[in-house]
Amino acid sequence: MKYLPKRKKLGELLVRKGRLTPAALTGYLRAHKEQRRPLGQILVDEKVLTADELTKILGEQLGIPHVWLRKGLIDPRIVHVLPKETAQRYKVIPMFRIHKKLVLATTDPNAVFVFDEVARLTGLEVLPALCRGDDISDAINECYRENVSIDDVMASVEAASLDLVQTQTEETINDLTLKADGSPVINLANTILVRAIRDGASDIHIEPHADSCVVRVRIDGLLYELMAPKIDMHQSLVSRLKVMAKLDIAERRLPQDGRIQVSLDGKTIDLRFSSMPGMLGEKVVMRILDKSQALLDLNKLGFEPSVVDRFKALLREPHGLILTCGPTGSGKTTTLYAALSSLNAREKNIITIEDPVEYQFGNINQNQVREAVGLTFARFIKHALRQDPDIIMVGEIRDRETAETAIQAALTGHLVLSTLHTNDSPTTITRLLEMGVEPYLLCSSLLASLTQRLLRTVCPDCRTSFYPPKEILEELGIGSDKAARLVRGRGCTRCYDSGYRGRIGVYELLECEEGLRSIILSRPTVDALRTHLEKQTRHTLRSEGYRKVRDGLTTIEEVKNIIGATG
Repeated sequence: MKYLPKRKKLGELLVRKGRLTPAALTGYLRAHKEQRRPLGQILVDEKVLTADELTKILGEQLGIPHVWLRKGLIDPRIVHVLPKETAQRYKVIPMFRIHKKLVLATTDPNAVFVFDEVARLTGLEVLPALCRGDDISDAINECYRENVSIDDVMASVEAASLDLVQTQTEETINDLTLKADGSPVINLANTILVRAIRDGASDIHIEPHADSCVVRVRIDGLLYELMAPKIDMHQSLVSRLKVMAKLDIAERRLPQDGRIQVSLDGKTIDLRFSSMPGMLGEKVVMRILDKSQALLDLNKLGFEPSVVDRFKALLREPHGLILTCGPTGSGKTTTLYAALSSLNAREKNIITIEDPVEYQFGNINQNQVREAVGLTFARFIKHALRQDPDIIMVGEIRDRETAETAIQAALTGHLVLSTLHTNDSPTTITRLLEMGVEPYLLCSSLLASLTQRLLRTVCPDCRTSFYPPKEILEELGIGSDKAARLVRGRGCTRCYDSGYRGRIGVYELLECEEGLRSIILSRPTVDALRTHLEKQTRHTLRSEGYRKVRDGLTTIEEVKNIIGATG
C-alpha cells in the first residue's frame, strides 16, 4: 500500500468543493448504506459527477495527482522500459523518470497490483498519476510505433496542409521549397504554425534559451509552452521564417519586420513577423491574423442588449468622436472593426488610418501609417479629409497633434472612431485634457467613450458546476439564502489545463450628455468623473463582469483578475 496515502472521505471532499450540500450528502450516504453500492457509483448514476470527475476526485482522495496527458509530458526515451503488451493490458504508460522513480499514467488509482508489477519489471519505484483512458490509449499507439522519429511526429500534425501563399514570383518560392522540402526545419516551422492556428492562438513566441528553443503560443491572453526543440534548431527555424516573410536571413544584428501569408484548411491567414536580436540569439514573435476567427458582429461581442443598442445609436450620428479605451489586448480594435462592419454600406465613404492594417475589408479605404516617410496619423487625417469621407477610423490617438486633428475632423461634419490606451472612460477624458486638448473642443466633439475588457469563458469540454460560499453569492448580488450554482472549468487538453477557452467582452459606455459637458469645461479630476459615471449608468465593467458570472459564462476569479478587485 505504499502507493496510496491516507484516504480522505469522498463525501467531505465533494462538500468542500461545493459539488454537494451537506443535506444532499446525507441523502446519498443513506442510499449508499441501503443499496450497498459505492458512493461514487451512486453519484455517477445520479449524474452528480461524470465518470472522469469521479476518477479525478478519487485520485485526490488517495493523494494521487490528476494530469491531462498531452504531447510533451511523455519522455519517448523512457516509454520502452515497459513492453507495449503490458502497457495495453494494464492501460498504463510510463511518462518520465526522476532518479529511481517512474511516473506512470493510469486510469485506476486503486490498481496496486499493477503498480507492483510495473515496479518489478522496471526495477523502479512507481509514482501513479491519473489520466483519461482515451488519452492513455492514444499515447500508447503514438509512442510505441516502430521507427518513430521527431520528423514523423511533426508530420502527423498534417504540416503538408500548410501552404505558403505565392506573393513573390512563382520561380523564387518554388525553388526555395523544392530545395528544402521535407527537411526537419520546414516540418518544424509548419508544425508550429498549424498547431498555433488550429488552437486559436493570437501570437507565437520563439525564444532562444541556453539549451533549447522555447516555442510559446498566446491563447486567450495567456502564454502556453507548445514545444522546446534543441537550441541547434533555433537559427535554422528563424531563417526559414524569414524566408517565408521575405526578409534578409543574413541580418541578425537589427530588428526586422515582415509579413507571412499562408493557406490552411482552405483559409488564407496573415501573420505579422517581428524579430529582435538578444543575448542568446534572435527572438521572433508572430501575430496571427485570422479573419475567419474575428468576431465582426457587435451583437456577438458580449454587449448587454441595452448597451449595444445605445452604442449603435451613437454610430448612426452624422458627426462626432467615439473612443474605445482599455489596456493592450482588451479588444479595442476588434470593436472598431465590428462597428465599421455594421456601418459598411456603398453610400458611405469610410477611410481607416491604421498602424498596421490588421484585417482587410471590401468597400473600405484602408491606409497604413508610414512614419519613416512622414505619413503620421495626424498628417494622414488631414489628407483623408480631402477624400470626401463620411467616417474616419484612426487606429490610435497617441499625441496632442493626432488628438486635435481627429477632434477637428469630428467638428467639421465627420464621424471619427478611434482608440486610446487608458484603463477607463474617466481617465480617457483627463488624458485628452492633459495632452493639451481644449475643454470646449472636447465637450463639443465627444459623443461617447467605451471602456472594455476581455474575460476568458469557461471551457465547454471540462465545465462543471459547484455551490459557492455565501459571501460570494452576496458579492454577486444573489441572495445568500438561495442554493445557486456557479460554473468553472476543471482543466483539459482542449484548454491547456486552464479551465477556460474563448473570451467575451464586457463594456462600460460613458455618453457625453449635458451634465458631463459642463463637468469637462471645469477640467475635472478623475474622481469627479467617476462619481458622475456611477450616477449616469449601472452598466459598469464590474457589474457586467458579475452578470457574466451569474449567466455561467466565466468565473468571479477571472473578473477580479482582469477588472481588478475594486474596478
